[in-house]
Amino acid sequence: MNRARFVAALIAAVGVTITVTGAGSALWLYRHEPVPRREHVVTLPQASSAPSPQAAIGNPGPMHYLGVFEHDTSRTYRPPTLFTSVAGRKPNLTVYYSSWDMPFRARFATAAARAGAVVLVHMEPWHQSMAAIAAGDSDRYLRRFAAAVRHYGSHVIISFAPEADGRWYPWGWHHANPAQWVAAWRHVVEVFRRSGATNVTWLWVVSGDSRATGHVRNWWPGPRYVNWIGVDGYYFRPADTFRTVIGKTVRNIRKFTRKPVLVSEVGVGPRAGQAAKIPGLFAGIRHDHLLGLIYFDVNQHQGPFHQDWRLDDHPAAVAAFRAGVRSSGLSAAIKRRDANVRGGSAQPGGQ
Repeated sequence: MNRARFVAALIAAVGVTITVTGAGSALWLYRHEPVPRREHVVTLPQASSAPSPQAAIGNPGPMHYLGVFEHDTSRTYRPPTLFTSVAGRKPNLTVYYSSWDMPFRARFATAAARAGAVVLVHMEPWHQSMAAIAAGDSDRYLRRFAAAVRHYGSHVIISFAPEADGRWYPWGWHHANPAQWVAAWRHVVEVFRRSGATNVTWLWVVSGDSRATGHVRNWWPGPRYVNWIGVDGYYFRPADTFRTVIGKTVRNIRKFTRKPVLVSEVGVGPRAGQAAKIPGLFAGIRHDHLLGLIYFDVNQHQGPFHQDWRLDDHPAAVAAFRAGVRSSGLSAAIKRRDANVRGGSAQPGGQ
């Protein structure tokens, strides 16, 4: 996602190529990375063994969440667990990207829940227009997806057509009409609610402000349709700071809503100076009272916008990240949240 994921993914393990249509669209390929040797394999369980039903996530205080996105999660939950050796704390959020018409990955969500994490699903409507979705053309698919989420029962965070304020997706700025995008978002949420999928927290995801983004408010669906807000941003160069990558967008958002904000995707590139920039990332999250962060732990090799975002093999960067987790209170918050979830005290969310 963001400029770091520009338009599409090639899942090399199964050889499926996603082709994107529309003006200015291009195909960017992910690299299939070997799994490092660090922790034991957690095999994906059968979907029928999902945790008992829980209400949607509430609106917790700041610094509650540490998440990660990893490749190669189709057969094992191992990759997200490996991030523990970097962060010094197991993640309690994890991510997968779901192309349109792909079913809900209940087995992955179950494995995540068993490891203490909640799944964030980015639903990406390749090959489908916002007007068609708003008109109900995808309702059969959406009802199936919603029914699977409802049957799974535990917490799920869903983002639909993320980073629409950016110009790199066919559903975004310069490609889709904001009013049609908003109508599509509202329709998707309404289909899920009518289907009884009340265990969903709806995350409205925008990209950090740049010359390649439009006004975030143009894409705002309204408070009735959003639980949390996600801001994606990347540190590409030494001049990048929390204020320029994330903070400016957070301030713009808070002019029209006070919904909780999560740094929903972030990477610090080696060209930016990972060890030097990570302390400011955590300090900014703490200062702005954000929910936490999801780190984009992926190795890319396509220029300044697609760097090797991983912190592995960079001891100074790993040390800075661990210090940030400790100083921010994330470790203590995650322990408290894990205890609450095990005790069944998670509260319903959404306004």
